[in-house]
Amino acid sequence: MAEDEEFTLNLLREILTDANFEVVGVRSVSDAIVTIESFDPHAVITDLNFGINAPSGADLLIFLHEERPWIGKVILTSHASPNLALPRGTELPPNVIYLVKSELQSIASLGTAINDSIAKINETVIKPVLDNSRIVVSDTQGEILRLMAEGFTNQAIATRRGTSLRATEALVQRTFASLGLKPDDEFNPRILAVRMWQEDKVVIK
Repeated sequence: MAEDEEFTLNLLREILTDANFEVVGVRSVSDAIVTIESFDPHAVITDLNFGINAPSGADLLIFLHEERPWIGKVILTSHASPNLALPRGTELPPNVIYLVKSELQSIASLGTAINDSIAKINETVIKPVLDNSRIVVSDTQGEILRLMAEGFTNQAIATRRGTSLRATEALVQRTFASLGLKPDDEFNPRILAVRMWQEDKVVIK
């Protein structure tokens, strides 16, 4: 979660944690990008305006769209329209959930928006990010691929990483999506993902 107002950030972090979300909060776009590299969230919630001459929430969302397309995107802002907060000509990437703080009815509504943002990504055919013909994945996705290649089940991966089975299953599916793989009647995406890993067709960034 990226929010420059400390009280709002701490309040939302506490509420979402109580709602069983794992939350990391930061107060700038640059800190968000650094944190995403290691935390690899299912979704990112961001404000739009982070002050004069500072990168905006749109910059963060565009970064996610280009570099981490498997991450859901939620805007939580005081502006009724992005045109009021962003420089003229700036466009938000697709599949963004837009929420106005004053219109947010409950924390359940925010939780629904987070889940909807993840669902939008899962429903979209993601074009893999390439680096010299190899597909780019995050550190966490690389770890998932390595564990799958060693033969671990989703439950075993969850146990080793200290996460829930549900979270691990979601991460495995996001890893498949980032590789351009989807469930198929003829092919097993898990086997194809492991083969891509073993054949050095994947690079971690």
